[in-house]
Amino acid sequence: MTHALPGLSALAGRYDALLSDVWGVVHNGRESFPVACEALARWRESVGPVVLISNAARPAAEVGAQLDGLGVPRAAWSALVTSGDVTRVLLAERAPGPAYWLGPEWNASLHAGLGLQFVPLEAARFIVCTGPVNDDVETPEDYRALLTAAAARALPMICANPDKVVQRGDRLIYCGGALAELYETLGGTTIMAGKPHAPIYAAALAKARELAGAPTPTSRVLAIGDGIGTDVAGANAQDLDVLFIAAGIHGAEARGPDGQLDLAAVDRLLGAAGAHAAYAMTDLTW
Repeated sequence: MTHALPGLSALAGRYDALLSDVWGVVHNGRESFPVACEALARWRESVGPVVLISNAARPAAEVGAQLDGLGVPRAAWSALVTSGDVTRVLLAERAPGPAYWLGPEWNASLHAGLGLQFVPLEAARFIVCTGPVNDDVETPEDYRALLTAAAARALPMICANPDKVVQRGDRLIYCGGALAELYETLGGTTIMAGKPHAPIYAAALAKARELAGAPTPTSRVLAIGDGIGTDVAGANAQDLDVLFIAAGIHGAEARGPDGQLDLAAVDRLLGAAGAHAAYAMTDLTW
């Protein structure tokens, strides 16, 4: 059973390091959450390292600059590990391809310097997917014909962002994971390294232990996130305790009519997904 948490400070003696999701916990794609940023900054100052773990399809340096632009203070995090970082390893193993690019050009830093050759679908050996080209208006259904053709050729898809949806302001927008999900229903094969998959956790835990200067056991690391299929499922697979943030992408289902945490609803959501969380809060606070 999930326990309501009054504030992150209540766990200061229980854990030594945090792996915190970004989108939905620290910002909503348009603005940062000052109270959440303060909570992470106070943890970092008084307890230990905070490693942000993001399914963004771009390398950490670029995502860090985006966080700066959204007003997320550098004091709120010690290091940043992205799905883009660990996906670049998969792409480098398959360079020069040829590959088919599925995603907006502003995600091109994912493959920068890897020597990949991009070609039309009919000439490709695999697909590199970061998400819809125009996520403001497109849905996975806009890609059904293309993905059906790709599945007929048995092209594997390397999906750099396993998130299915994220918040952008007060809207939910589709991400690469939604395209990967549709591709799998069409018989296609997908390969992912971001949450909930193991490679991104291996990188984040290694960074946390490096920053802590000690072989911190997983029992002393807390994962924070709002996505049940990514943040919670991934942490569960790594035997990490989870703090579930209910105001994120599951906010309509995890909160009561008053907008506050509904623990019974949270447990139903988690149980339906075969997942579990040690703690839950509406928003991350100290």
